[in-house]
Amino acid sequence: MRIVAALGGNALLHRGERPDAAVQEANIERVATALAALAHDHELVITHGNGPQVGLLALESAADRSLTAPYPLDLLGAQTEGMIGSLLARTLHNALPGHPIAALVTHTVVRADDPAFDRPTKFVGQVYPRESAELLARRNGWHIAKDGTDWRRVVPSPAPERIVETDTIHELLSGGTLVICAGGGGIPVTADRDTGALTGVEAVIDKDLTAALLAEDLKADFLLILTDVPNVYEGYGTPAQRPVIDATPAQLRGGDFPEGSMGPKAEAAARFVERTGGLAAIGALDAAYEIVHGRSGTLVRPDLTAA
Repeated sequence: MRIVAALGGNALLHRGERPDAAVQEANIERVATALAALAHDHELVITHGNGPQVGLLALESAADRSLTAPYPLDLLGAQTEGMIGSLLARTLHNALPGHPIAALVTHTVVRADDPAFDRPTKFVGQVYPRESAELLARRNGWHIAKDGTDWRRVVPSPAPERIVETDTIHELLSGGTLVICAGGGGIPVTADRDTGALTGVEAVIDKDLTAALLAEDLKADFLLILTDVPNVYEGYGTPAQRPVIDATPAQLRGGDFPEGSMGPKAEAAARFVERTGGLAAIGALDAAYEIVHGRSGTLVRPDLTAA
């Protein structure tokens, strides 16, 4: 079976943890343990988030007085894709001796006129108390939004249209290589309509939506979205909270999920199942093997109602 696994930002940094390299390296061990069993039995492509990391680099770049201007988000995204890809590749290399592994810097084409550029929604960086977030927003020209009880920076998150390196990923995968790619949703670029020339843009693409597109293009059988909760929940954080164990795309879309967290995951899972007839699931990183084998997580399946 061909599986595309999308790792949430919690794979490297849990909420409230210091963004130190040693912390992220330690957390990656959990990733290797969770995914190694799948890689033994299945073709595996891994994507990952980069919200905490790209936010940290953006803050450092904005504070660097030696720069004429801060680095743009597309280049910061490229830096995080290389860093996280290296951490994953090294750790999985140790967990899967002899298994070919490649981490590929990946570009994702978006539309220059996507309305998301005028409505930033994608959380990046760490959380702050409201006063601190407002101070940073004024100082750096950021947009901020509430994230739980705290506040974070938000940036544009245009929809992924095409992954530039899809053919290369397919060739690596067909040759038995475990591929790490499309990190952080891929480096956001626009393509010239006449020449195809690529230009970086100031955005961070949702990695789950890119993972759904990648899984569709690669003709994957299963889209596995891994996060820090064991299931999708209706009424999350309320007394009426209950887990969703099984759902069709239409049922999943009927839920009221936050736009900055579970919403894109639910949409990505629904979109992949609708377009391919395959299966998707959302659940906890540590239960990756159990989710694929139907023992954990929220399964998203085609609507089997007879026509």
